[in-house]
Amino acid sequence: MDATPRDVPRDVPREKVDPTAPLAERMRPRSLDEYIGQQHLLGPGKLLERSLASRRLPSLILWGPPGTGKTTLAGILAEQIGARFAALSAVTAGVKEVRAAIAEAEYERTRGRHTVLFLDEIHRFNKAQQDGLLPHVEHGTVVLIGATTENPSFEVNAALLSRCRVVQLEALTVAQLGELIERALHDEVRGLGSQKLALTDEARDFLAAHSGGDARRALGALEAAAQHVSRRESDGERVITKQIVAEALQRKVLLYDKSGDEHYNVVSAFIKSMRGSDPDAAVYWLARMLEAGEDPLFVLRRMVIFAAEDIGVADPRALQVAMAATEAVRFIGLPEGTLPMSEAAIYLALAPKSCSAKSTYQAAKQAVDEHGAQPVPLHLRNAPTKLMKDLGYGKDYKYPHRYQGHHVVEHYLPEALRGKRLYEPSESGLERALGERLQKLRGEPPQASDVSDADKKTSAAPEKPASMRGHVHGKP
Repeated sequence: MDATPRDVPRDVPREKVDPTAPLAERMRPRSLDEYIGQQHLLGPGKLLERSLASRRLPSLILWGPPGTGKTTLAGILAEQIGARFAALSAVTAGVKEVRAAIAEAEYERTRGRHTVLFLDEIHRFNKAQQDGLLPHVEHGTVVLIGATTENPSFEVNAALLSRCRVVQLEALTVAQLGELIERALHDEVRGLGSQKLALTDEARDFLAAHSGGDARRALGALEAAAQHVSRRESDGERVITKQIVAEALQRKVLLYDKSGDEHYNVVSAFIKSMRGSDPDAAVYWLARMLEAGEDPLFVLRRMVIFAAEDIGVADPRALQVAMAATEAVRFIGLPEGTLPMSEAAIYLALAPKSCSAKSTYQAAKQAVDEHGAQPVPLHLRNAPTKLMKDLGYGKDYKYPHRYQGHHVVEHYLPEALRGKRLYEPSESGLERALGERLQKLRGEPPQASDVSDADKKTSAAPEKPASMRGHVHGKP
C-alpha cells in the first residue's frame, strides 16, 4: 500500500539552529551568499547559476569528496526555486521510505508545489532501487538530487545517469577553509563568537591545511580545540594555538577510501609520476597511500607491473628491484618496509623507460586474433618418434649452437606471419644496445662452423650484449 502524505517525514527545517548541534551543523550555510566554494558551478554564467536564473532545476548527481557542501547545496537550490526539500539517506532509507516521499511529492504537485527529493549516498542504492526512481524523475514528479562520494560512472546505473546532470564538487581550498574557520570563530549566534576565543594565524593556517578540503572536519576540529583550550590572555581571551589544533586533529585521516574513487586517483598519480621520472612525486603518492592504510602489497603489485610495462627491457633490473622490495616488505613488514618501497619507487622513477614488452605482446595478440591458431612449422616441431620424423617433424631444423656466434637466420613464426616484426626496440637504456644486436642478428647470413660437443655445453647460455660484457652480477 502506498504511504499517505502524513507518513512522510516533514521538510527539513532550514531556519532553526539547535544550540546543542555540532558546530558544522550550526554553521551550515542558509543561502548562496553564505555558501563557500564551487564557483565553477555557481559563478556567473555557470550551470547552476543559469538554472537558478530560469528557476528550472534539472535532476542532478552531486559528486564530490566529503565536506564539500553537497547536502547544503541541494537544500539551497530547492529553496532558490521555491520547491519543498525532502531529504532521505540511502544508508537508512528503503523502498517504503522512497514510496512515501514520492506519494507526498505527488500530493504537493496537485497543490502546485514542486519537490526536490534529495538522496544522500545514492551509490548505496542497488540497481533495482535506483530503477524505482526512474519513472518519477522522467515524469517530473520530483527533481532528484543525488549525492555521492563515489564515481557515478560506476555506482549509478546508466538509465538513471542519463536522466540526471552530473556535477562534480571540488574539495575546498585552504583559503576557503580559512574563511570558513574565521566565520565560525566570530559568529555569536551560530558559531563560537560568544566564547571569547582567539585563534593564532599559524593555528588557523595549520587547521585549514590539514583538513583535507573537508569543511565538516575543519569545523569539528575547531570545536574540539575550543573545548580543550585553557590558556587565557590578559584580556580574558582563550587562545587556540597550533599545538592545540594538532591535538584536536589527532592523526589526520587522509582522503583515501580504499574501495572508492580517490583510491584510483592516488594510485594513478603514483604510476604516472614514476612513468614521468619524478621520484619526488612518486614517493609523495606512495606515502599518501601507505599513511592512509593501504595494503603495501597492493602498491608493490602495481610497482612490479610498472617495472615490466613501463621500463621493461630498457632496464631489466627494475623488475628485480620491485620483486626484491616485495620480498623485503613480506619479511620485515611496516613501518620499516616503507624504506625498501621508497628505494624501489625512486629507482623505478629514474630508470630508463620502454613499453616494448607491452606493445610487443599486444602486437602478438593481434596477430593471434587476426590469423587464428596457425600451425607450427614442421622444422620447429619435436620428433620423439619415428612416425613424426617420417612426417617431416624437425626436418631441416638449424641448431644455432652449430653456427658461428651461436646464431643462424631461421624462420620461427608461422608461414602466414613470416617476416612480420612484432618487437620494435626503443632507444632507451640497455634496450638500445639490444636493438643494435637484434638488427645485426636479423641481417646476419648463416655461417656454419664445426663446434665441439664441449663448446655446445658451455655456450648454451645466451650471449651477453656488448654493453654488459665485463660486468659482474649485472653491475658496472
